[in-house]
Amino acid sequence: MKRFFWLAFFLTIFSSNTSAAPQTMRLDFYHTGNAAQELFSVDRVVLEPLAWPGNPERAIDETNLGKYLFEVRDQKTNRLLYSRGFASIYGEWETTDEAKNVNRTFHESLRFPAPTAPVQILLKKRDSKNAFREIWATTVDPQDIFISNAKIASPGRVIEIEKNGDPSAKVDLLILGDGYTAAESGKFERDARRLTEILFQTSPFKERRKDFNVWALSPPAVESGISRPSTGVQRDSPLGATYDAFGSERYVLTFDNGAFRRVASFAPYDFVEILANNQTYGGGGIFNLYSTVAADSGWSPYVFVHEFGHHFAALADEYYTSPVAYAPATERIEPWEPNVTALLDPKNLKWRDLISPDTPLPTPWGKEAFENYSREIQKRRRDIRSQGRPEKEMEALFTEELAYEKGLFAREKYANKVGAFEGANYEAKGFYRPQVDCLMFTRTDTFCAVCRRAIERVIDLHSRP
Repeated sequence: MKRFFWLAFFLTIFSSNTSAAPQTMRLDFYHTGNAAQELFSVDRVVLEPLAWPGNPERAIDETNLGKYLFEVRDQKTNRLLYSRGFASIYGEWETTDEAKNVNRTFHESLRFPAPTAPVQILLKKRDSKNAFREIWATTVDPQDIFISNAKIASPGRVIEIEKNGDPSAKVDLLILGDGYTAAESGKFERDARRLTEILFQTSPFKERRKDFNVWALSPPAVESGISRPSTGVQRDSPLGATYDAFGSERYVLTFDNGAFRRVASFAPYDFVEILANNQTYGGGGIFNLYSTVAADSGWSPYVFVHEFGHHFAALADEYYTSPVAYAPATERIEPWEPNVTALLDPKNLKWRDLISPDTPLPTPWGKEAFENYSREIQKRRRDIRSQGRPEKEMEALFTEELAYEKGLFAREKYANKVGAFEGANYEAKGFYRPQVDCLMFTRTDTFCAVCRRAIERVIDLHSRP
């Protein structure tokens, strides 16, 4: 009865026609600042072409995930209508050294069911204690004459990779192609189908496959591939994806939010994966924004699933020996991500219920041997890149590394146990991961128990029977 009541309430508030889902509304805005301050300004409000694809029974986000949270509240009654946690490119950039010295502006968007009455949009951010605090508010009146519902040209054919039900009842994954020419449209579809199968070979996606729809769309590019500035390659690709984000040669992002949103609006989506038509190892993932992967890399199956873990379930990186663009944390607080901990309160560890009584905290493991080998690998990796050697050499190095790690971890006393293993979140000391190995730690092909549970929780938020 509660489920029926909430569904009826949702449709009444967000749509004048209770027999149909509301349209999708998108608030585009500018996010400007530096490491010490940030400002916001409205760009425009848009009605996207399609109906709202989200689960009407779970309009309120109770997962406590994301560096940011936005709320949609009825202006007259202050009733909370919709909320979602998320992360952003700005949120990552502000932790880099560049943000200490210059200002930058990023274009961002918030999507929600189109209301029928004025609403207030509240944007919140975690403070130094990880509590959400309001940092910006604006009002949206659905009768505003400047809300755009203009028809825009289709960027291409939407491919139905897999459909298991109505978008409102399923997790809708949209796979976008960037750097695929019109002549490579067949290659894009093959890449999309191949990587979809990789995702659904991985637990818990494998067991929850029927809770997903998968769509694909690739606007044609003038040239094949995306930009890689560190090697002098520049491409005007439709989505603007590029290597070298924040100075990291393997980090692939698009900073053209307008192009990304315009293309994505032609298909139902809760989550987006961008396939870059390139071979060089790379990818990226931002919670509730998108994830990326170089489709032709020999390690694309691993990168795809790993980065999708960031995007889909806010999973933190558990590795700590590879170089990253972010400055280390100056204060040790408990991370909000579900799979890493500062272990400040072992008795209330967020995954305490999964730990056996005979598993010590912190949990010992062969950390020194792992770090010694990893330093050697990182040196060889830098040499391959600096000397411009073939990508196959990098792929072979990763294969060698994975074989060593599997042998090392197989000998661990607590190899199959959940505990608190020091070394995570880009730092060797002070942060801990749940198991000795996981897809978020090395290039293995399985998630640990804690990550699997976090993924299932997000699937439940976006799907329904």
